Amino acid sequence: MNDQQHPDAGPARATALAERPADRAHLAAAAGLIDAVDADPWGSVRPSPYETARVLSAAPWLPGEPARIAYLLDGQAADGSWGDGPAPYRLLPTLSAVEALLAVLERRPATGDAADRLAAAATRGLAALAGLPPAGPWPDTAAAEILVPGLVARIGEQLDRRAADGRPPLGPRPAVPGGYHAAAPEAVARKCAAAGGVPFKLHHTFEGVARLLPDALLPAADGLLGSSPAATAARLAAPGTGPWRQGAADALAAAARRYGGLLPEAAPITVFERLWVAAALARPGLPPVGVPTLRRWVDHLYDPEGVRGAPGLMVDADDTAMTVLVAALVDRPRDPAPLAAFDNGRHYDCYIGEDTGSLSANAHALQALRAHLRHHPGAADTHLPVIRRVADWTAEHQQPQGHWSDKWHASPYYATERCVTALAGLPGPRAERAVAAAAGWALDTQHPDGSWGVWGGTPEETAYAVKILLSTPGTARRPEHARALDRAEEFLAATADTPRHPALWHDKTLYAPEAMIRAEVLAARQLLRTRPPREHRP
Repeated sequence: MNDQQHPDAGPARATALAERPADRAHLAAAAGLIDAVDADPWGSVRPSPYETARVLSAAPWLPGEPARIAYLLDGQAADGSWGDGPAPYRLLPTLSAVEALLAVLERRPATGDAADRLAAAATRGLAALAGLPPAGPWPDTAAAEILVPGLVARIGEQLDRRAADGRPPLGPRPAVPGGYHAAAPEAVARKCAAAGGVPFKLHHTFEGVARLLPDALLPAADGLLGSSPAATAARLAAPGTGPWRQGAADALAAAARRYGGLLPEAAPITVFERLWVAAALARPGLPPVGVPTLRRWVDHLYDPEGVRGAPGLMVDADDTAMTVLVAALVDRPRDPAPLAAFDNGRHYDCYIGEDTGSLSANAHALQALRAHLRHHPGAADTHLPVIRRVADWTAEHQQPQGHWSDKWHASPYYATERCVTALAGLPGPRAERAVAAAAGWALDTQHPDGSWGVWGGTPEETAYAVKILLSTPGTARRPEHARALDRAEEFLAATADTPRHPALWHDKTLYAPEAMIRAEVLAARQLLRTRPPREHRP
């Protein structure tokens, strides 16, 4: 197996570094990031307007309600919406925030400045909803097909009660946007009833069906239900008793304390964060002082039954593959056998019961198998047929322009870098053509300031584009590649102190895993620094 996926990655690579001040600075920054991630039991991700609003609505008993109200009021955009990204991404967080404000007004009907401010914010939010595109296209975020119509229905009920009570109207009743179906939540609830319970894959977004299920079908929470504060708050608001309730309430309160009364969409994200940080930093060479920590992570995370991204989530191919990959990169190889449970004969399902395949998860599985073969070449007869099959499936899904897209990230630069890294160095013209086409697309889409980005240049997306170009054979001999990389290096240097990266990752809404983004940018900058010296470039 000719594996060029990480040609000089892992602990051995670091021994060749630290000869120059820039290399020493890279190793120090990487070591500092590893230490920071290791010390954080929650993970570095910002609170979510969507999730915070769901908890505000469903859990009035939870300490920190004033902070949640202030967060929503202060976070409303000038156009009346909430959330990150373009208008279609702001639909769900705006629905969530408006519903939560109306819920607070219902349980606090008194007048005064505070109530007036809540009402004014709800009015602006309803106007923003009326001004959104009537039919999308809408992003492929988690369970949007049930969360959006469910919140539209709840807002309509609240506005009807206001009218029945003779209170002043606040704005137009929102309609279910085109592309969504009002009956979708009820249809999912009927499927749950037919199955005799809520499938594990729906726990993370349980709030979308919580009101529609009989008590006997409601799941018990083991800590945070589905690793989601919103799902947990919805479950605690529903009927049911048992020893699990106190544990769920304690877990929700702990998450709220960690974020100053606010809530992220998943907690904790430490498994996901540690694996992605480790894989990113391994490519340009891990600092020797950080390798024992990463090996400890692998020893803790690897599970022969598969790896889950958080305690309340299903085991999945993505986290399992990344654990196998990181294990190989830190010379702690682990058996990739757990991935077989997700192999559907064509490609890997990200989790059992998945509706749409994930290209980035399959790319990670390819990387994991290739890295594992470096340690166990005798397993080639087992893994090479799978690698060829999944590589073909990946290449088939490349867009005509040369990029790939994926449901876990808003930017095609993420999915394209993952697929290029997985395919680069594989024998055969198909993989070579795919990598070359991706590099051509990257060259064609660079912004004048040297950055890349789907909605404007960002350090994160620029880091991915840099890796796409550096994964292309002969990059150093191509003047257009060298010029693009020079400009990217200047952009990344100029934005090195970016305190807050844009939210580009998909969960229920957009989020930004800060430590993972910093790792990707740090790795790209070091890869740029270790190119052939400038005077040797064409």
